[in-house]
Parts: sequence; C-alpha cells; structure tokens
Amino acid sequence: MTTEYPPDAWLPLSGIQHFIFCRRQWALIHIERQWQESALTAEGRILHKRVDDPFFTEKRKDVIVARALPISSPTLGLTGICDVVEFTASPAGVPLAGREGRFLPAPVEYKRGKVKSDGSDEIQLCAQALCLEEMLAVPIPVGYLFYGQTRRRVAVELDDVLRERVRRAAQEMHAYFERGYTPKVKPFKGCKSCSLADVCMPQVQAEKVEVSAYIRQQIEKAIEKA
Repeated sequence: MTTEYPPDAWLPLSGIQHFIFCRRQWALIHIERQWQESALTAEGRILHKRVDDPFFTEKRKDVIVARALPISSPTLGLTGICDVVEFTASPAGVPLAGREGRFLPAPVEYKRGKVKSDGSDEIQLCAQALCLEEMLAVPIPVGYLFYGQTRRRVAVELDDVLRERVRRAAQEMHAYFERGYTPKVKPFKGCKSCSLADVCMPQVQAEKVEVSAYIRQQIEKAIEKA
C-alpha cells in the first residue's frame, strides 16, 4: 500500500537538490531556517526570475510551453514549482483544457552554472517529473536541464535508478524533518562555494574544536588584521 503525506507535511521540492549536495546544508535551510545570499545564489535567483511567469504560456508549433507550473506529490510528500513544462503533441499524452489533441509533458529546469557531477540537478528534475506523473497520470520518460553558464540544454532520461534515488532522498528528508535533526558532515570541496559556510562552520566539525574556542580564534585573527 502506498503511503501518502498530508499537505501540511509536504516539503519544498527544490530542497532535494540541497539535500543531495549536502544533507547538513539542507537541514540548516529547511529545519533551522537559516539562509545567506551569495553571488552564486543571487545569480541563480535572477535566472529563475526570468522564466518564472505563472501567467504566461506560449505555443511553438506542436509544443505548448507553460511557465512556473505548481506541482505536488502526496506520495513523495513534496511540492514546488516547475520552471517550465513543455507539452508536446502526442497520442500518448493527456488532454489539456482549451486545447485540441493530447500532449506529453516534459519538465525543463533552469540552472545557473554548468553540469554537476553529483547528480543533484537530475534528481531534482526527476522529482518534478514524478510529481507531474502523479498529477496527470501519464508516464514521463525524459526531462531537460538548461545551464545558464554554458547555454546548453541537456536531455535527461528518467530511468528507474534515478526515480529510486528520488524516492529514497524524499523519505530521508522527511525522517530528518520529523526528528528536527541537523546532521554533521565531513568538509568537502563544495564547502568553499556554500553560502552557509559561516553558519555551518565545517572546519569546526572537522577539527572537533569547541565553538567558544573557534570564536576566540576568529576574534584574535580579526584583531591581528586590524
């Protein structure tokens, strides 16, 4: 029997990318409600602002483009907004209100930088597709990632392995959230670009330094530079 989460327990779908990148970062943002803007996050926010117009749709030949489409999945317990969903005319698709024919949806997610190696972008995209599948009762075999830095659009096959990674991540996110648990993690190269590095203090975790001692060290360094 499939378990469904009630709407008041749904988590932001966008957080799944944070979770894959770093579970501690996700918990700091979504459990402890901490956030700091950086140049990278600001650039990403501006890129999304350009595509997020919930009142805009357009038709390009046999493709209908919908922007900022709200989505949710009671099964995953996730909710969010798709940057873009392209509905392509297809007999295997679904009917759309006010449109003739049937259309097959495909989510398109916009990213600031370039292709990542951790699979977090693909997992977020797949989570969007699973929400659309649950809402529209239609299989979605492929989605797309558009990268602002490279101006490149990448097709992503939404296979069983990727879908299982989404389901496991969603379950783990809910388990952490219900416990109010912020995990400790080992510092890695991604810490350098994390906007929450000052809040997370990964070096403190790595060296097992007392917080009071760490603060004292930072004060002493500031005095030396003054």
